[in-house]
Parts: sequence; structure tokens; C-alpha cells
Amino acid sequence: MPARSHQTPSGSARPILTVSELTGFIRNSIESAFPDLWLEGEISNLRMPGSGHVYCTLKDESSQIRAVLFRSSALRVRFALQEGMQVIVRGRLTVYEPRGEYQIVIDTLEPKGIGALQLAFEQLKERLAAEGLFDESRKKPLPMFPRTVGVVTSPTGAAIRDILTVLQRRWPILHVIVAPVSVQGEGAGRQIADALALLNDQGVADVIIVGRGGGSLEDLWSFNEEVVVRAIAASRIPVVSAVGHEIDVTLADFAADHRAPTPSAAAESVVPVLADVVERIRDFTERVGQATLRHCVLEHQRLESSRRGLTHVRFRIQEESQRTDDMTDRMRNLVRLRVAAARGLVQERQRELASLNPILLVKNGLAMVPQFVKRLERQMTVALATRWRQVEARVAQLNNLSPLAILGRGYSILSKAQDGTIVRRAQDVRVGEEVVARLSEGRLCCSVKRVLSDSSV
Repeated sequence: MPARSHQTPSGSARPILTVSELTGFIRNSIESAFPDLWLEGEISNLRMPGSGHVYCTLKDESSQIRAVLFRSSALRVRFALQEGMQVIVRGRLTVYEPRGEYQIVIDTLEPKGIGALQLAFEQLKERLAAEGLFDESRKKPLPMFPRTVGVVTSPTGAAIRDILTVLQRRWPILHVIVAPVSVQGEGAGRQIADALALLNDQGVADVIIVGRGGGSLEDLWSFNEEVVVRAIAASRIPVVSAVGHEIDVTLADFAADHRAPTPSAAAESVVPVLADVVERIRDFTERVGQATLRHCVLEHQRLESSRRGLTHVRFRIQEESQRTDDMTDRMRNLVRLRVAAARGLVQERQRELASLNPILLVKNGLAMVPQFVKRLERQMTVALATRWRQVEARVAQLNNLSPLAILGRGYSILSKAQDGTIVRRAQDVRVGEEVVARLSEGRLCCSVKRVLSDSSV
């Protein structure tokens, strides 16, 4: 808009500008003079309203300038802006006409002294670590012999070829499920996270390998995105991270249950070598067979020793049983003889009493004392019964003293398992020596744990 002329008191005509006109002239001049510039300063008065734009002041020791980062540019900033952060910005100088203030409209912004991606990496790592996503207690062990392996990577990269080659060479009977994704560029992180979730939903894979080949920090950034890290941490299936080369480190490595330096190393970590496993099984089978054979020979020798010992004990028991039967017969014969002698003595005493009885009635030279005879017979019957009970008690005592009867009351006969020698004293055996206990029914093979003296019983 052209300036209006105005007659001054001195009579001369001079142009007069409005504030808006002056501000517009200044804006055009500044934007023409500074269309693209780099500026270094410290962020202060940082504001982030709901519009998505970022407002702040850039300052140094003595000056300051207002700055604005519009939403479209703010979305490209991967790290979090903070008060006091030293930054280097690129933008254009302009004037905000409503307030007449000049400001810089920022297009790109980087932290001073450290790359933007590296700073974003450190900030996200610190935040997720505080949530416990990298804790060792969350790590799941890898299966020893997986049947199915899921692979989340690019279907055209060198990583998938290396992984499949190693898996086929080491474990040919393995099933492999490949989830093809983009591993670089816009949207790659979301694809990787969705593939991990899909494999978990299917529940077929025993372990998952996620990764790609090497590259720059920018190339590997998909594996530093928060959505990928959270998907790995939330996986119910163990995850092996194989991103880049050995020197490359991503946040996916911290969240994974196992970190492999390369895709090939990841394949080696999830499956053993089938030939080695078969050889180990063959070796174990042979060793188990030899150990079983040695054990059988040892047990056979021990059984033979036990049999000899039991045979000796059986012979002793039979001998004692025969001796018991012989003593029982002798006791019975002795009892019969004593009963017969006592009965004869009683009859003789009856005759003597009959001849000496003063009230005896004599008739035809015969003594008739029926009442006294009946009384004597009853007394003799009682006496004989008493004697018979005494004999039976003696026989019962003999039976109780029989070795078989003693075994029947819970006692046992101990013999050494090695040679069948009867154990009569605790000092006859050693700790660890095996003994055989003969019971009333069956036998037990025991091992001596300790030997006690009489005072410790």
C-alpha cells in the first residue's frame, strides 16, 4: 500500500505510514535479507500447546530471540525438547506482525554437541529403563530344541539369507515362519511390532528372531522406535535381537531376551547342531548301557552273597527248629514218665491208707471204703490237672524260646551281605557296609549309616 501524503505545518508534504505498513515493510526486508540462516542458542520459555506447535525463546549471555517450530516440523524432531538445552537451528527470520516482534521460524533443530538421533536414543532408553522394560528378571530362556522359529525381517535383505542358511545347516528338521516387513523408513517400526504381535497370536513359533543387516544409526532407527521395543518386551515367545553388526546397539537389543551380534549368530543361538546332538545321544546311550551292565553285575554279585548268607541262616534256623522239636519230644516223654510214676505212687498210698483206716469195714478180707476212694480220686484228678498245666506252660516257654517264634515277635537275624556272617555285635560291621535282615516273613537289605555304642542306645 503506498504511503499517504500529509501537509506538515511548514507547508511541505511528507509520506506518513501506518504501524501495519511499517511492520509489513520491515517483515519483507528481514525475510529478504535472512531467508535461510543457522542459529545457536539456549532454549527457554518453552511452550507446547495442544495445536502441536512449539514456542520458545533462544538466548545467549546477552540477547534473545523468539522462535517457533510449527507442527509439521515438530513432528520430525525425534528427541524431547527441554528447558536449558543448547541447540543449533536452521530457519528463516520473519516478523510476527500482531506484536511487531521479529522471530525465527525453525525448520530443523539439533542438539549441540550430540546428534539428534543419539539424543533421542538416550532419552528413550532412560525412560523405558525406568519402566523396567530392560530388567534381567523379564528375560525368558531360549528353548533348547525348538520345533518352529519365527523370523521378522526384510524378505529381500542379506539377513534372511544368512539366517535361513545357518538354520538349515545346523537343524534341518526345523520349521521356519518368515514374517516379511520393512526394516527401514517410514512405518517400518509399526510393521515390525505388528509382525511380533501376529506371531504371538498364532502361538506356533517357539522362538522369534527379529533383525536386519548393518547400517547407519538412521538406517537402524526402526529398531529404536518405542513401538518396537514395547512389542518385544510384551512378547510371550522368547525374542532374539539380531540388528546390524557386532558394534551396532539398538533399544531392541536391551528389550530382547537374547542379543546376537549378527543375524547369523542369532540363528546359531536358537538351534544346536543336529549332528552334534545325535552324537551326544549316541554317546550317552552307550555310557548308560555300560553303567547299567556294571550295576547289574554288582547287584548280581550282591544277590549271590545274600543268597549264601540266607542259606546259612536258613540252615541255622532249621537246625534250631529240629533241636526244639527234639527237646519238646523229650519233655513230653519226661512228663509222661513223671505222671505215670506219680499215678503209681498215688495208688500205693491209697492202698496204705485203706489198710490203716481205723473205721475200715472188714468183710471177707476186703477193705470197703468207697467214700474215701472217691475223695482220693478227685484229689488226684485235680493234682494231675495242675501238673498237666505246668507241663503245658513249660512247653509254651520252649516254643517262645524257638528262633522262629522270636522272629515272629518282631526280632530279626542280621547277617553280612558279603559273606552271610551272623552279626552279633555292633562292632562287627562298618559304616556303609550292607547287611541282610531276616524277618519272620521275607528279608531286608540295609546299609549301615552309623555304629552306636551301648551307652548311646
